[in-house]
Amino acid sequence: MSPHVLILGGTTEARELAAVLAARPGVRVTTSLAGRVSRPGALDGEVRTGGFGGARGLAAWIRDQDVAAVVDATHPFAAGITANAARAAAATGIPLVVLRRPGWSPGPGDRWHDVPSLEAAAALLPSLGQRALLTTGRLGLATFAHVRDVHFVVRSVEPPEPPLPADTRLVLARGPFTLADELALLRTHRVDVLVTKDSGGAATSPKLAAARTLGLPVVVVRRPALPDDVTAVPDVASALERLGFAAR
Repeated sequence: MSPHVLILGGTTEARELAAVLAARPGVRVTTSLAGRVSRPGALDGEVRTGGFGGARGLAAWIRDQDVAAVVDATHPFAAGITANAARAAAATGIPLVVLRRPGWSPGPGDRWHDVPSLEAAAALLPSLGQRALLTTGRLGLATFAHVRDVHFVVRSVEPPEPPLPADTRLVLARGPFTLADELALLRTHRVDVLVTKDSGGAATSPKLAAARTLGLPVVVVRRPALPDDVTAVPDVASALERLGFAAR
């Protein structure tokens, strides 16, 4: 029977892993998407959309579909999904591989302010600037809805649901963005502080370089901790090795 690998997806790394596995003879791969983006890009292999119903529902799906291994390649801030994946893998006795791109680290010239949560970012923000570029994702905007005396520039792939901060300018755009793109955005909207999550990777890092170039402070929401006894691999090659597939 062909080994069946379930990828909990939504990231570039998940897409790359699915392409590699789908190209291997005898391997069945299914990528599960949360369904929060209405028009996701094409994926290799099978695709399912929507939740599983918690850890128990995921464990039941794993058994029903004869899944041999699970790869959690969700966003680093999808803590609930990661916790459910860990519990489901333990309940079913199958391997779990957590694929996480490395986080960002500040360099010379960076003015970073690390915070542990969106709530902490909202509390700190007014002391750092009055015109904020908010790139923390549309699902977390409600956390900033109570913040006053700050003009928010919110960039999102799709229109966010309310509540939003009272003084908000919405910019609908899909990355990746270049350094020139980010500099133009910051200058056009006269942004004086950037708020972002530590998503890691090169695709979203130009905004950090742009903030450095302009000398802007950056509020960086750090990632939640992984569940106990769970470790992450940094790239697709490492995930393949952990799964027992030699890189080709």
